[in-house]
Amino acid sequence: MRQALRYSFFGGLLLASCIFIFLTLWPRPIDTTEPWVFSADGAQLNYCTPANLDGQGPSADDIPKAYTPDCGYSRMPMPVLHKCRQPIAAGIPDMRGLWLAKSGFAGHIERVEQCGNRMVVTTAGLIHDFRIDGTLKNGARDIQANCTNLASAIKVNEEGKIVFRLFNLFDTVSRHLEGEDMIFTFVDGTETRMQRTCSLPDENRGMYGAR
Repeated sequence: MRQALRYSFFGGLLLASCIFIFLTLWPRPIDTTEPWVFSADGAQLNYCTPANLDGQGPSADDIPKAYTPDCGYSRMPMPVLHKCRQPIAAGIPDMRGLWLAKSGFAGHIERVEQCGNRMVVTTAGLIHDFRIDGTLKNGARDIQANCTNLASAIKVNEEGKIVFRLFNLFDTVSRHLEGEDMIFTFVDGTETRMQRTCSLPDENRGMYGAR
């Protein structure tokens, strides 16, 4: 019995090591981020007035996909979709705005941009840029702070929640609206209640990285 447990432990350790090495060495996608995204400080903007998505301007297809540079950043990028005027696709909740956590991961900040079926969530030194169509091809390819990169498919489930599925195998995080709040649920079940805010708090303006 003891020997079987030992084999199981070392087998699990080997598997975890192999997964970490794969995620670290897995080639990154070609970076199509437009240079202006990092040309100024997005922390200086006011986010209380979202763009008018009247269709009189660029669509989601007209704006190249953005990725996290290197292994993170210390200054909030400019909004990726600020020129997009395509209405949000049917069945996808409108979560646009700057959100500040009041419970759970208190102090956590997320900026949500949307047009068409595309969403960009900028948070914790990370840019999630994806289509909400349930496919890995159009999902998020996230460069993490530890330089690994992960792929997730994103869909809206039957409860109206936007759900991330790591490698399209299992659910990891979700976001949904509850009244005026956004509820961010982490893979461990922790729920974070977030409220819209107009601007980034002063203490977060110099370093937009740590949660």
